[in-house]
Amino acid sequence: MDIVQVVVLALVQGITEFLPISSSAHLILVPVLTGWPDQGLAFDVAVHAGSLIAVVVYFRHELARMTLAGLGSFAGRWSPDARLAWAVVIGTVPVVIAGLLGKSFIEEALRSPLVIATTAIVFGLALWWADACGRRQRDEYTLGWRDAVLVGLAQAVALIPGTSRAGITMTAGLALGLTREAAARFSFLLSIPTLFASGVLVTRDLVRDAEPVAWGTLAFGAAVAGVSAYLCIHYFIRLLSRTGMLPYVIYRVALGLVLFWIFW
Repeated sequence: MDIVQVVVLALVQGITEFLPISSSAHLILVPVLTGWPDQGLAFDVAVHAGSLIAVVVYFRHELARMTLAGLGSFAGRWSPDARLAWAVVIGTVPVVIAGLLGKSFIEEALRSPLVIATTAIVFGLALWWADACGRRQRDEYTLGWRDAVLVGLAQAVALIPGTSRAGITMTAGLALGLTREAAARFSFLLSIPTLFASGVLVTRDLVRDAEPVAWGTLAFGAAVAGVSAYLCIHYFIRLLSRTGMLPYVIYRVALGLVLFWIFW
């Protein structure tokens, strides 16, 4: 990989991981549209690690409170932070199960531009509906276990390329009455164990791959992805109340239509 490919793919991962437009779709499409060779498992692990570090650093204070409160819940001390911590745990279970059971099928059968085009449009319109019709009255600390299960099931659907993990979890949160900011924050918190679990699965495949690893390239890619992801989270949350979800819906529908035009 040359330096341009590294920077472009790292930026794509860092920015699209936390926007409701699907990082997996863009990482699949960029090599297809540019003719670049596949970036390989090692690079995927590195840029996902960069994104994971970014979201952990951004929410470090919330994570510290949630961890302590979650441990305290075993002693019967329940608090809003404890309930949020358990909501994240419960919401992660469906995607872990779906990933373990369906990873091979998804990689072999669903990584196509036409699948991405369809899911970009369908779930983009679902995001528009949820944003337009949701009550937007709750924050993430009000989520119960049923809410967490529903958001978690939505997250499992995001294993299909083009769906967008961030997009569909925000859609579910908005449909459950969360404010835009609360839906985004819960989506980002939910990404932490999901990114970690995904990294473990891909690393397992990487261990089986005997090809040499360019550690300098991977470190640079992880750094670019991490910085861009951190900035993306920060500005997305700050601007969300003003922009709403419509710009991302328009982008998704336009992307889907362009892909149908190119690949149909």
